[in-house]
Amino acid sequence: QVQLVESGGGLVQAGGSLRLSCAASGRTFSAYAMGWFRQAPGKEREFVAAIDWSGGRLYYADSVKDRFTISRDNAKNTVYLQMNKLRPEDTAVYSCARDSRAQYYTPRDYQAFSWAYWGQGTQVTVSS
Repeated sequence: QVQLVESGGGLVQAGGSLRLSCAASGRTFSAYAMGWFRQAPGKEREFVAAIDWSGGRLYYADSVKDRFTISRDNAKNTVYLQMNKLRPEDTAVYSCARDSRAQYYTPRDYQAFSWAYWGQGTQVTVSS
């Protein structure tokens, strides 16, 4: 059973930074891609960023490109999301997810992943 636990959310002023962490249980963390998603009040959940099993391929939504950085530490079973230059529109609950499509899988497009495991989420609020 895979469990994902996010941390690092909080309240920050526009232009500030936060780093989110997602700790995963299980021995197969290093074999699968991980992703970050967010959901703002009254909106659908949207993709933010993903990273393949090796950390060598990164995927970003256009809205966060050049501001957010996803990374992973396979020795610690943890994936991170460094968020810089935060904007009020980044306010949302951020959740991490683990792919279940295949081990050691690196597609050209993040939409090829199949996100089967989800964390509970952590709130990020950006004030103007």
